Amino acid sequence: MTAIHIVGGEKGGVGKSVMARLLCQYHIDRSRGFLAFDGDRSHPALLNSYADFARPLELESYESCDAMIAEAEKGRSIVVDLPAQSERLLRRLFDDSAVAEVAGELGVDLVRWHLIDDGADALRLLEQQLTSQPDLRTVIVRNLGRGRDFSFVDASEHVRGAIARGQVSLCDLPKLHGASMNKIDRLGLSFWAAIHNTDSRVGPCLGLMERQRVKTWVRRANAQIDAVVSSLGTGSTDIEASQVQPDGEGWPRVGVGCEMTATPGVH
Repeated sequence: MTAIHIVGGEKGGVGKSVMARLLCQYHIDRSRGFLAFDGDRSHPALLNSYADFARPLELESYESCDAMIAEAEKGRSIVVDLPAQSERLLRRLFDDSAVAEVAGELGVDLVRWHLIDDGADALRLLEQQLTSQPDLRTVIVRNLGRGRDFSFVDASEHVRGAIARGQVSLCDLPKLHGASMNKIDRLGLSFWAAIHNTDSRVGPCLGLMERQRVKTWVRRANAQIDAVVSSLGTGSTDIEASQVQPDGEGWPRVGVGCEMTATPGVH
């Protein structure tokens, strides 16, 4: 089933752009059609590393909302990367256009991926979001690169109640070696390019063990996403690989200096 994946969390620095990139890579790896919308003007990670799959998102533009629904109507899933403190703007945009109603008519799932760290305000922000949109499917993503003790999630009666109602699922964002993540960001690489690009004459590349660590990390993250997607009922069957591509001929680049000769993915 097609889905609109909204990656948020209200708080900055909790890994929203990393999760959004992982969702992009997940769709590529699983040969599922998608288009990404990058709403983070100060740190446009999707536009930088998945440029051929991404468009800028104007949170006050109805045209951006219309474009999402138009793509979803074609059977392409949507990945939305939100900047900090912006869910209110997107909610207003969606409410004004009755996006939930339209999505329901199209058979499109709306899923919010809420990133959290182990900071003191994490639970408050999470519970606020669950209260403000109680009917929206929410995936609480515990970022293991931004914290170790998430027992407060299990202890929350609010969260437990939402899980019991089927509103909430839980998953973990595995931790990646910090130096490797920083290098990927600095070079503007997609995760596919970070794993597969080995020729420095073609473009920037990581060292052998760095590539292996990224490959292992992406595999683990994909397993987490698989479990969530399956439980939400958004696990659409694989589609033709050509539908994963953006408009135009041939495979697009998904990272600086990455030449594709086959279906992009983590093998």
